[in-house]
Amino acid sequence: MSYKIIGLSGSQSRPSKTRALVEAAVIRATSQFDLVGAVFDLSDLGPSLGQAAKLSELSEFSRSAVDSLLSADALVLASPVYKGSYTGLFKHLFDLLDPSALAGKPILLAATGGGDRHALIIEHQLRPLFGFFESQTLATGVYACDADFTAGQPTAPALLSRLDRAVDQFAPWFARRQAAQLTVAAE
Repeated sequence: MSYKIIGLSGSQSRPSKTRALVEAAVIRATSQFDLVGAVFDLSDLGPSLGQAAKLSELSEFSRSAVDSLLSADALVLASPVYKGSYTGLFKHLFDLLDPSALAGKPILLAATGGGDRHALIIEHQLRPLFGFFESQTLATGVYACDADFTAGQPTAPALLSRLDRAVDQFAPWFARRQAAQLTVAAE
């Protein structure tokens, strides 16, 4: 049985530094823990997301993407900083979810912004949001600013080191599951 990690970039732009950061995290996690991974952008969910007042109002594709997010074993969630917080459409997506939908799910939180002054978005905005959902947010959040990217890709050594440290924190979830899987296979 393969375990799945899904990344969601809260950016509407393409190309996006936020997406590049999410992709880097998902690639590291899939390689390290032998997972199946995928990455979505909010723009992939299309216009039905902004118009939906409940999950049942999403288009078929959008609902499928949200179902993938909900069924994943782990998540990487990131938003660009917009006026000191996550984007409105990013929040709207989570407003549509049942409060218990993400309970216990390990989540790597990340954000991108123009400069270092927005780095606390993870602690002051994202962590409380996913605390409400009773998610298991990883201890290390990853914030990246414009200076951490080259040609749209994360390249700063300190950023990549922090990203590796954060991804390593998925280990308790996947090591336990893989050990249980081996025990069942041996019986």
